[in-house]
Amino acid sequence: MRLITVVALILVTIGIVALAYQGITYTTSEKVVDLGPLKIEAKREKTIPLPPIVGVVALVSGVVLLLVRGRR
Repeated sequence: MRLITVVALILVTIGIVALAYQGITYTTSEKVVDLGPLKIEAKREKTIPLPPIVGVVALVSGVVLLLVRGRR
């Protein structure tokens, strides 16, 4: 496989995933109380939103690269 084909397939995959999930969620741990031997932590979920246009642009870019590669 050539580099352009690999990049195109990666872009198509990223586009599909971005359209399917609409965001990336991760968990952080924060100290709430720290009094000597008493330590309390809270786990909080945070989300990085991905606009649908990011998925569409990645998907279309990957398809265009595959089509250009196929015509050569």
